[in-house]
Amino acid sequence: MRLAVLNIVGLSKSLLGENSPGITAFAEKHGVQTYTPAFPALTTTAQSSIITGTPPEEHGIVANGWYDRESAEVRFWKQSNHIVHGEKIWDTLRKSVPGFTCAKLFWWYNMHSTADYTITPRPLYPADGSKHFDVHTQPMDMRDKLKADLGPFPFPAFWGPAAGIGSSEWIAASAKWVEEKHSPTLSLVYLPHLDYCLQKDGPAAPTIPTEVKAIDKVVTELINYYESRNVRVMLLSEYGISPVDKPIHLNRLFREKGWLSIKDELNRETLDTGGCKAFAVADHQVAHVYVNDSAILPEVRALLEATDGIDEIRKKNHPRAGDLIAIAKPDAWFSYYYWNDDAKAPDFARTIDIHRKPGYDPCELFLDPAIAFLKLKIAKFLLKKKLGIRGLLDVIPLDPTLVKGSHGRDKVKDSEKPLLIGSLHKVETAQDIHSAIREHFRGRSV
Repeated sequence: MRLAVLNIVGLSKSLLGENSPGITAFAEKHGVQTYTPAFPALTTTAQSSIITGTPPEEHGIVANGWYDRESAEVRFWKQSNHIVHGEKIWDTLRKSVPGFTCAKLFWWYNMHSTADYTITPRPLYPADGSKHFDVHTQPMDMRDKLKADLGPFPFPAFWGPAAGIGSSEWIAASAKWVEEKHSPTLSLVYLPHLDYCLQKDGPAAPTIPTEVKAIDKVVTELINYYESRNVRVMLLSEYGISPVDKPIHLNRLFREKGWLSIKDELNRETLDTGGCKAFAVADHQVAHVYVNDSAILPEVRALLEATDGIDEIRKKNHPRAGDLIAIAKPDAWFSYYYWNDDAKAPDFARTIDIHRKPGYDPCELFLDPAIAFLKLKIAKFLLKKKLGIRGLLDVIPLDPTLVKGSHGRDKVKDSEKPLLIGSLHKVETAQDIHSAIREHFRGRSV
């Protein structure tokens, strides 16, 4: 029997119940397990552990982004599958399952993989500085066929202030499209909806029941669709979301110590990472701290140990990892901010720019409430864009207290642990999910 694995990001036991009747009924019928999140409990790390069956020390995905010591640059949200070290589950299963094919739909590191069918978000960046929303597919010609049938991918619903159920609905539709056209042996489907609202509003927000109902509808329809085609379904999540209200600005603390190298660029400040004695790459509730001057390593550790909101300091044995890894307390998270005067913040700080920011920025989920006539400002930008005039859509706030949910810790209470639903294979780690998927195909043919 073929298998579809639906990755419902942010799903935890606390969200099962009356607002998720379809998912809850599926769990009651097929069994639900919680497991200890990957460390860090982040999208790319968790997915890579599931795909390879190995920990980050082996597959190398130590966070969603890290400092490349050779180029002296922070690189976030890269997409090549070659970045993930080790054999991938589709390559492993291809050896033992005759006729095996895999569809990898919106799971990360999706470009140039050896999976048979892939779809991933990939904007176009012409030389004039404009940006056009699009997707990248394998095979390449699948892209035009897919968009002709489903319409363009609703990129604003995938990330940013307008992020919502629309992107998960489109991804679900694309999963059905691929199933009907190609009938893959294994379908890996990423449904991100809960990740947005839970980070933005927090798991206890009064809006969350409605958001849970929305993703439950999408998931239930997918379950029924796959089962009608004799495809078994597993549901999983990568992490749960913890309520937070305490941002920690490590780079500002490092700046006070004189450890940062700051460059003035047209009266804006940028972080010269290669020239810093020490700096932090913030990623939700985890921060990789890179110490270029080894002589101050003890002093850096002492500062981290004395910083309010930090729960623990670890080291990870991989060259991509920071020299120290700071872990926030359950109600805290790390910002990437390094400037002290918002007037000196880099121009990308107030924009959606996941690749240039030297750290993850959940404030990209918000529109700045302090901007007067905000809708008019956005309308003017869109008009300029339509006319071919370049502009800056600087509408993202610089107020981290807006953020009410986060993740990244592996030590969380049971109600916030990630789930596996639909497998009897005992799981305790993300790597065990790899084994559960392989176990489904043991001794089977298609």
